[in-house]
Parts: sequence; structure tokens; C-alpha cells
Amino acid sequence: MSAPLISQGEVEWITTGVACNCRNDGRQREDFRPLSVKLGELAQATGSARVQLGETDVIVGVKAEIGSPDLDRPDCGRLNFAVECSPVASPAFRGRGGDELAGELSRALERSMYPGPSGRGGGVDLSLLSIVSGKTCWVLYVDALLLNIGGNLHDAVSVAAKAALADAKIPKVEVQPGEDPTDEPDYEVDDDPSEAMRLDVGGMPICVTVSQIGGHCVVDLTAEEELCSSAALQVAVDATGNVCGTTKRRRGGIEASQALEMVEAAQRAAAKLHAALNEALGAQQAQQMAVG
Repeated sequence: MSAPLISQGEVEWITTGVACNCRNDGRQREDFRPLSVKLGELAQATGSARVQLGETDVIVGVKAEIGSPDLDRPDCGRLNFAVECSPVASPAFRGRGGDELAGELSRALERSMYPGPSGRGGGVDLSLLSIVSGKTCWVLYVDALLLNIGGNLHDAVSVAAKAALADAKIPKVEVQPGEDPTDEPDYEVDDDPSEAMRLDVGGMPICVTVSQIGGHCVVDLTAEEELCSSAALQVAVDATGNVCGTTKRRRGGIEASQALEMVEAAQRAAAKLHAALNEALGAQQAQQMAVG
């Protein structure tokens, strides 16, 4: 992906500002840019959300389809994550130019939102997506599209995915058994939105990326600030402040004491981001109910 041009003087300016706890746009080290959330942006999707975090612009659609459960989770539904980089966001994404970044973002979403082998984590009760144990379930395809790049893609995609899942309306399904017990049952999907089920995403974590700039912990980096960062730690944090996972990014090393400081910074920043997202979701859902 092509990076913005930045001079050594600009690097020193950004690094000095971070050291003084005053960034180029006036934010402090643990402040996020303004967050905008719009639900229901894709009419044909089961749920959708468009999130703008500063200049970063992401849209996520959720599509529910009836499929088969995993063998190790016969009583649960499935989540499937995919990210696509639009050529509109960067000329470098033409052809297969964005495949590496898309794969990285998809894996990050899966690690932070999908339950582990024990069934814990992820924050979504996948058992609610089961239709017939061991045979059929709802499979939720969570597809993200990057529309504009302004830094901190991982966090923006994570927030957008959670918002889209909060907007999802899972249709009610009635199972009609065949005349013979061995026959495959028929599935009648109720199209009435009032009968649809909404997922409880309150326990779902979001990713907060904490970066090192001049030895200081900084969140929500702009594209220019990312060029000044030596290392980053991506931390998945739920609404109660519990750390659900961590992933190191960039080439620079992180000392153990610094890693602990970065995790603590992620927890503080995540509390603000969860609050901002919950407020935006509440306002959007109230508006949808008023229109409906």
C-alpha cells in the first residue's frame, strides 16, 4: 500500500508533539478522533454499518445464510469474516494490491471476535444461531470494505463489524419435519422484521491499537503518525475492560514493561471507544424505530 510522503522534519515535529502530549490535530496521546456510525446503509444486507474514524471510512455488511455448523460446535452458528480494499481508497489496491492488507484485517477480526476452542470469548452467543443441532445453523458473513484510508484501519474495521452485527436482524425459522423421519426437513423463513432476532453484542470486544512514538503510548494514529511509529500492540478489549487477546504489529521490539503499559493504555482508551460506540448505536437504533 502506498504511504503518504513525510520528511524527517515532519517526523521530528510529530514525535516532539507526542512527547508534549499535544498531537498535530490537538488530541492527547490517548484520544480518538471523532467517531461517526451509520446503521442500515445496505438495504439488502441482514445488517450493515458505516463507520468513519477521522478520515478512515469503512462499511461492513452482514449477510445471514442457512448452512452447516462446525463439527466441533454442532449446537452453534458460524461467523465468517472477509475484508476487501477498494481501489477508491488507494491506487495501490488495484488488481490484487490490497490482498495482503485485507487478509491481515480479516484474521484480526476473527481472532478478536470469534470464540476460541473452549467456546469462550468473542462476545456473541453463537448457540442462538443454531437451527437443527448438528445439521443446520445460521452462518453470518461479515464483509468489510475499505472506502478511505486515514490511519488506524484495524480499530475502525473492528468498530464497524460490531456495529453491523448489532444492526443485524436474524429471521425467524420454523422447521417442518418430513413425512419420514429420515427425510430432510423443510425450513420456512419468516420475512416479518418484527419476528427477527437481534444479537446481543454487548460483550463483544473491539480492537484498540496502541503504538509507540518516541517511547510514548499513542492510540488512533493518523496515516502520517503511523510512519513515525516503531512498534504497535493490537489489544482486543471488551466493555468491562477485560483483555481478550493481543497481537504485536510492526517490526520494532516491545519490552515487557512497555507492553504492560500499552495494554493498560488500551484498556483506558477502549472504555472511551465503547462508550462512544454505544452512544452512537443507541441514537441510530432509536432513529430507526422512530422511522419504522
